[in-house]
Amino acid sequence: MLPAVALVGRPNVGKSTLFNRLTGTRAALVADFPGLTRDRRYGVATIGERSFIVIDTGGLAVEGSTQIAALVAEQVDIAIEEASAVVLVVDHKAGLTPEDARIAELLRRKAKIVAVAVNKAEGVAGEIAEAEFHALGLGSPIGIAALHGHGIDKLVETVVEPLAAPSDSSAELEGPKVAVIGRPNVGKSTLINRLVGSNRLVTSPEPGTTRDSVHVQCERGGERFVLVDTAGVRRRARVSEAVEKYSIVQTLQAVEDAGSVIALLDARAGITDQDTHLIGIAAERGRALVVGINKWDGLTSGERRAVEREIDRRLDFVPYASIHYVSALHGSGIAELVSSALVAYASAGAEIKTPRLNQVLKDALAANPPPVVRGRQVRLRYAHQGGRYPPLIVVYGNQAERLPAHYKRYLENSFREALRLRGTPVRIELRTGDNPYAGKRNVLTPRQAKNKRRALRFKHRD
Repeated sequence: MLPAVALVGRPNVGKSTLFNRLTGTRAALVADFPGLTRDRRYGVATIGERSFIVIDTGGLAVEGSTQIAALVAEQVDIAIEEASAVVLVVDHKAGLTPEDARIAELLRRKAKIVAVAVNKAEGVAGEIAEAEFHALGLGSPIGIAALHGHGIDKLVETVVEPLAAPSDSSAELEGPKVAVIGRPNVGKSTLINRLVGSNRLVTSPEPGTTRDSVHVQCERGGERFVLVDTAGVRRRARVSEAVEKYSIVQTLQAVEDAGSVIALLDARAGITDQDTHLIGIAAERGRALVVGINKWDGLTSGERRAVEREIDRRLDFVPYASIHYVSALHGSGIAELVSSALVAYASAGAEIKTPRLNQVLKDALAANPPPVVRGRQVRLRYAHQGGRYPPLIVVYGNQAERLPAHYKRYLENSFREALRLRGTPVRIELRTGDNPYAGKRNVLTPRQAKNKRRALRFKHRD
């Protein structure tokens, strides 16, 4: 399970820049303007062999009197509660401020690993940049330059290394993990109870009944697998009972550990932005995916047509995901839903022979040749499998890296359809270069060598 690291600090100290550097994206807005980030942002970082969840937060003004400042402080507090460790980002150029000291005092009260990252320290000796921030009493500060990537490896080592990997409570369970994700109260626990045939999980009309991920051993059609029920919300003691926050960290962790994901949506509520965000997380992490539209039995025919149109419009970014209309309460459609999740897992792990891949590539090129880029025809020559979960297909050619995105999607769809891969994304990696197997002789077996010599003798006689 991935640990989570929260980035906190005053406004405009570079938290979002550090978030973008760690995650390798530009998901967080960055500008020279205080208070640009207000909500939490989540991403997955991979530095060397370490992977972890990063939470970007808004600038924390401990004595803020405005309503926005209070809301930002609440978001930061939630992020700290969700995280396994916290990085306090400070600004070397601004020096140690009273606000930094107040935030450090708040962090000392938390039972968390805390590191101080002294940002904007480029071109300055480490001991000079870090000197005055020892006074925060949070251990040895680490000088970094988030914009240029300096000091990032040391920061990650300091923060992530002490985080012991949590024990896997499902280690003794058999089969692939199928994570059930969704917004609060869409029927995740009801679905699992229906599958196992008992009230294994506590259910309630009140959103937020599930607090932690629960692993349940299941068997369908002779195949054993583990269903993972994820919490839709998380409550905290200091937050009003009427204010409930969705635990993105737990969903990210469940998706990361899963072999296949069932995204459960509420047909009566329609498809919300939160639904598309959750499905986007699974798609981004390359997980096999099926979508279940729950509470389908209570809709009129007109309402059903409206939901179907909305699915076509809003879920077009995951064309590989099969859609199932189910009722977790009554059990209709859930057998097919789970069966599709297991088929998707098998497709994600498929081993594909190189000759088959090259035949599919040849057919796709014949049906729709690559476009001309900068006056030159892109030529794709060879393909082989580069990985599984999800399938990775490496395609070689000249100017391959210049292939337009729409043609790359065409190749993904062509491989998926021709190879009958269901419920899994297909990753295409384009490389410019020659066939890596060109010039390599195939070593013949003794029998093949004998047959070859015999064929040559008959050829010479003719």
